[in-house]
Amino acid sequence: MNRSSRLAVLTVWILACAASASAETKLLCKRQSQYNTILVTEGPPGVRTLRFEEGGARQSVVKVGDPGHLELPYARTILAGLAFCQRPQRVLIVGLGGGTIPMFLRKHYPDLVIDAVEIDPEVVNVAKQYFGFHEDPRMRAYVADGRRFIEECRQPYDIIFLDAFGCDSVPYHLATEEFLQSVRRAITADGIVVGNIWSRGSNRLHDSMVRTYQEVFDELYILGIRLAGNEILIAPARKRRVEKDDLVRLAAMLAQEKGFPFDLGELVGYGFEYAEEKMGDGRVLKDDAKEPLP
Repeated sequence: MNRSSRLAVLTVWILACAASASAETKLLCKRQSQYNTILVTEGPPGVRTLRFEEGGARQSVVKVGDPGHLELPYARTILAGLAFCQRPQRVLIVGLGGGTIPMFLRKHYPDLVIDAVEIDPEVVNVAKQYFGFHEDPRMRAYVADGRRFIEECRQPYDIIFLDAFGCDSVPYHLATEEFLQSVRRAITADGIVVGNIWSRGSNRLHDSMVRTYQEVFDELYILGIRLAGNEILIAPARKRRVEKDDLVRLAAMLAQEKGFPFDLGELVGYGFEYAEEKMGDGRVLKDDAKEPLP
């Protein structure tokens, strides 16, 4: 087969693959809410994806009927917070998305009290209608601004997961010093705050977000994520230095004990950083900043 024939065959193959992929991914829902254009698509193996705009980042990926399936790398790595607090009783997730994280926690922690807060009521409706999320006596979804919900918190949580994103970034009012101070007040004395942010390459406020965590909390751990543009920030309520090898061991033991379908220790060890030095290129983000610039 000569070169032009090979190119022709390759072109036909590429076009066929593209057509097949298009046919196998179907749009299940397109809904305009006050906050977002909500899109739900389904791929060939029954995996459903939530986005907040055409071509936007994947907010959640759920294999319907399998709450133990975590498709997105960040969703697995964010659970590293559990290694700091292995017997949590109360957990809060800010940002519901498709309900991936609360459904996973319910599967592996059947007695855990799980509260999720989501500002967009249509996101809650879509999570229930298309992703299999459902409430039970110990798992509730609240429609509210996550900041106000935390500021009004009266019973502290052992872990607070900050996983709220708009179509392209963490809302600014959920990244400021004043907000994180209220988060710290809303966790127990041995509690943990776990934040999901975009990494430096796609986040102009990255260094300032990290610096703001460092201003509010006595210690900060940063976990990079393989093949993802996210970083996970872990901030304990009190100073307690944990070495990388110890955290990897604790995470691996936890994953084995709970039957996680992945090695949490390996994820912790991949991009572990103890952020001892203050992020020099960042500034502390404040509510009264006129422009949210780094």
